[in-house]
Amino acid sequence: MMQKNILLTGVGGQGTVLASKLIAAAAMQKGLPVMSAETIGMAQKGGSVFSHLRIGAGVMSPMIRRGTADLLLAFEPAEAVRMLPYLKEGGTVVVNSHPVMPVTAALKGTDYTGREMIAYLQETVPDLLVIDGWQAMQELGNPKVLNVVMLGAALKSGALDFLTEEDLLEAIRAKVKPRFVALNEKALAYYAEEERQ
Repeated sequence: MMQKNILLTGVGGQGTVLASKLIAAAAMQKGLPVMSAETIGMAQKGGSVFSHLRIGAGVMSPMIRRGTADLLLAFEPAEAVRMLPYLKEGGTVVVNSHPVMPVTAALKGTDYTGREMIAYLQETVPDLLVIDGWQAMQELGNPKVLNVVMLGAALKSGALDFLTEEDLLEAIRAKVKPRFVALNEKALAYYAEEERQ
């Protein structure tokens, strides 16, 4: 397998780090070398969270250089735009369209809807999959499954072509508390249904 560079980004509380750990666990179960690094300093305050994940033979450092990420998995539109310089030409972006208003914007009374960020991504990124994470969380009945819904969407996009749904299910069963496994299995399958584009 060629090396894969995956950057996951969001805000505190969206499950970005767990999603990174699930991809890493699934890759390691297949015998693939994995290196990762997280920045989670402001996570509890709704601040930026991002995980660098590098998979494949010959990886020497966990940090992804700008312009080399194969996949940008973005849980929040503004965070997607902030991390876009890391995406390589021809790379894939999977983004949740539902915004999380930054604390600074909320304090200033700014009207942030995320629409302008999504519009910018649509103009800039040829290989873009925009998902409605809010709708998914409503239908699944739990806001904590956004991360696994995003993994399912990334799998469907083809950007996680070194993994199968079963690989990720095994990782979920190993890493998620037993009482949440069935819910996360449903979340992973959410975007497998053809009518959701």
